[in-house]
Amino acid sequence: MTAPTRSTLALDIGGTKLAVGVVAPDGSVHGLRVIPTDKHEGPDAVLARLFAAGHLAIAEAGHDVGAVGISCGGPLDADTGVVMRPLNLPDWDDVPVGPLAAREFGVPAHLVNDATAGMLGEAASGAAVGARNAIYLTLSTGVGGGAVLNGLPHRGAAGNGGEFGHVMVRPFGRRCTCGRLGCLEAYASGTSIAARARDAVASATEPTVLAALDTVRAEDVVAAADAGDPLARRIWDETLDVIGQAVTDLVNTFEPDVVVLGGGVTRSGGELFDRVRRTIDATAMAPAAAAVRLERAALAPYECLVGAAVHAVTRIEETTHV
Repeated sequence: MTAPTRSTLALDIGGTKLAVGVVAPDGSVHGLRVIPTDKHEGPDAVLARLFAAGHLAIAEAGHDVGAVGISCGGPLDADTGVVMRPLNLPDWDDVPVGPLAAREFGVPAHLVNDATAGMLGEAASGAAVGARNAIYLTLSTGVGGGAVLNGLPHRGAAGNGGEFGHVMVRPFGRRCTCGRLGCLEAYASGTSIAARARDAVASATEPTVLAALDTVRAEDVVAAADAGDPLARRIWDETLDVIGQAVTDLVNTFEPDVVVLGGGVTRSGGELFDRVRRTIDATAMAPAAAAVRLERAALAPYECLVGAAVHAVTRIEETTHV
């Protein structure tokens, strides 16, 4: 891939926050903006604020922008740039984010699944540089995934490949946002960790520091677990168990050079990585366990911005050389 000569505006649409930045040809991010999604306002209002932040980022960066890369949770139609009711944005029914961004900024705009973007960012200039086979898992508001297989990004038949958050870890378990029972996302996302803790507090017969909180967040659960709170410890232990189980399944399936973990839940401390590594070593097939590295996302928390830019530049190159 030829290095781009112009910068790319990158927009990351999440269930909790919106991130905007101008990604230079060397992968550096300028004019960074992070604002709440406030998804209750609906797609029109959210996109208006997102695009306004994009214009501010361009002005602050002072770069010539040649494309827009957009990262968003799926399902989506990457070819047409349409977001198709993402699980963490339930009112976004067939929103043409790509065409709207292209019209707003006057340059080509390309949409990509957010976890695929995270993988592309880490493969381009992060923890997966040089890996021919890599898995990326983001543990955030939801749980997403992406893969590079034999040196090429895995997009799947409809552009939504790599939905690792919807592998089953607890058959007939908690209901996931996708409608199935027992998905990884139903146990390992920040949203689900908090929800499981609130449910446990409501039925608890033992004292817990979480009962005194008006709102229980995932970071509260981790802090309480670290402090020895028994209820929080059980919630966090189960979370670590299912993450380790899911990563081990992916290691056995793909035998990657590296697994990269990103997202807010991974900022809980080193225990998560230690537990996942021990689970891989203890339960994965021996050759796969010996070959794989486990890494924290090096570009976190903005790997999706870099990856969205990489995707946009790559798509423009592909269409230019057809």
